[in-house]
Amino acid sequence: MKFWTKAALLGAFIGVAGAAHAETTLILGEAGPNRGARAASMNWFAEKATELSGGDLKFDIQWGGALFKAGAALNGIADGVADLGTVISVYFPQEMVAYGIADLPLKNDDAWVGMRATDDLMRNNASIAQNLADKNLVYIGTFTTSAVHIGCKDTAIRTVEDIAGLKVRGVGAYGDAFKDLGANIVPMSVYDAYQGLDSGLLDCSQGYSYATAALKQHEVIDSYTLLNWGQVGALGILMNKDMFESLSEENRQALLEAGKGMADELGRLITADNEKAVETMKSAGVEIIELPEADRARLVEAGAKYLDAWVERANAAGLDGTALLEEYRALLAKYSAERDEKGYPWTR
Repeated sequence: MKFWTKAALLGAFIGVAGAAHAETTLILGEAGPNRGARAASMNWFAEKATELSGGDLKFDIQWGGALFKAGAALNGIADGVADLGTVISVYFPQEMVAYGIADLPLKNDDAWVGMRATDDLMRNNASIAQNLADKNLVYIGTFTTSAVHIGCKDTAIRTVEDIAGLKVRGVGAYGDAFKDLGANIVPMSVYDAYQGLDSGLLDCSQGYSYATAALKQHEVIDSYTLLNWGQVGALGILMNKDMFESLSEENRQALLEAGKGMADELGRLITADNEKAVETMKSAGVEIIELPEADRARLVEAGAKYLDAWVERANAAGLDGTALLEEYRALLAKYSAERDEKGYPWTR
């Protein structure tokens, strides 16, 4: 009797230990704060992946650059400092050239359409998957900043002519186009822009409405110009390939499915948060300026040459830049048509 009792207890202990071992806590590095639409979408991703994995996957999200700053995210994930985390492509123009297609000024300022097209391309294009695999990375899911706008202190941009001579934190092709129009571009993380504006190192910072509020930049700007130009969509969650492949097939699929759903969740959240952010700025006394359509057309024209430059960079990285750009444009048209026909997922 004692033998069987001990055997049963040992078996129960092994069973419990095995169940505990099945749980995997993944460390996720995020340079931004735990507030705003993107943070809510990331929390949704973690909860959804846990749910889809049957509780096997847990997440330890390190917010605010606790593990690494935005400019160190790529190596931090590839080297295993974090198991997965947010990568912002503009900080890695060569390494993340494929993902950078989502940052091009293609006259697409619809957040959901941009995210769906980007996710489709990154998830299903074999050449992009291999390009990431060569860097020990796996694509999980995408975010977007939504439309690029610009906040200024002690000045305002009412026309394209107002850009010349300003000290501007720019992003990607949007910053390059501002430089062509006479701005002095100051390299700086969006997370440091508050101090840059407050100290006078910056006159203006390109950004996006919900992040401007989340990072409390409305405390240090006087004007906010709605450019209605395009968006920066090359930011999302990438994962260490070694860690990804160490998981069970079921858990890998849980991560990928949760990552795919981020576009719908953030699309739902970001629309409301952008509207709320503009109201927050108004309440803080920030002047909201609508850039005239003729000036917007000049911005689009100024950014056009950077499409060709991206194609050249993609080709240099061993990708077919022209083919990728054509595929991405087709995906933008596909999801624009779906939106027009069916509405957004959260309104159906």
